[in-house]
Amino acid sequence: MSAFFKKSLAEFGPERAYSTPSLEFSRKFCLSFTHNNYENFSVISRLLPKPLIPHFHAVYSFCRWADDLGDETGGGQQALEYLRWWRLELSDCYLGKPYHPIFVALAPTIKRFQIPEQLFKDLIFAFEQDQLVLEYQTYEQLLQYCKYSANPVGRLVLMLWETYDEEKAVYSDHICTALQLANFWQDVARDFLIGRIYIPAECRLKFNYTPEDYGCRKQNQAFESMMADLVDRTEKMFFMGSPLLSMVPKARKVDLELFMEGGLSILGKIKKLNYKVWETRPSLSKWEKMMILGKSLLKRLPLLSK
Repeated sequence: MSAFFKKSLAEFGPERAYSTPSLEFSRKFCLSFTHNNYENFSVISRLLPKPLIPHFHAVYSFCRWADDLGDETGGGQQALEYLRWWRLELSDCYLGKPYHPIFVALAPTIKRFQIPEQLFKDLIFAFEQDQLVLEYQTYEQLLQYCKYSANPVGRLVLMLWETYDEEKAVYSDHICTALQLANFWQDVARDFLIGRIYIPAECRLKFNYTPEDYGCRKQNQAFESMMADLVDRTEKMFFMGSPLLSMVPKARKVDLELFMEGGLSILGKIKKLNYKVWETRPSLSKWEKMMILGKSLLKRLPLLSK
């Protein structure tokens, strides 16, 4: 548990031993919470219009706080109780009674962009599922999990960009599922240490990578062939979502491209490691992120100047 989250949970946990904070305080809280968390690419792009940034901070803080309630509170029944509390806080927010600083900050965002409650409920459901399902039997089951854990995030972003429609949402779902899968293949070793296996059993069976192999983290040809297949499927899913680039507002193309290039770069790193993710966790350096940003900006500069 990060020191920032631990302190925040002690201060703003389910005991409710605090008064409802102001909007100003709540937005500062979300700003600090966002800046205290690492992602391959921050959800909050510096290219965003300034008035949108507090709304992205609020949405990101909701997602990350829920994730931390599932992963950083001991897991199992205790985590489920925290997540049920978070679901009740969400319900109060939609009833016009936000209490936690994240929901105080989120309430104006929900109202302005007309965000349906179900998108937030789906994310909580995914974090609850993490406590109950520690291994997936089929690839289709894993994709169904991504429907709740990843796809709502893309739909929320489209709403904040004020460009949402169902056609764009389908392409966004492909991109978000691919990002989630890339994260799974990046974190095979980390997830195993906390008792989670996201490589489906049917994929392991197909390449004859046995439960015993998984249990001793064996890096063999079967594992590398299996990972190559999973990475290939994930790359194809990114490209299935790529038509979205031509559908979003010109000023948002860079943001979207950063999401996609970040995920594709992680897959590229896995390939360069010859799929040895048991031994090394692939990640992007600050320099590599800067290079991706620069490349995207140079491609889009004529569009941004119009």
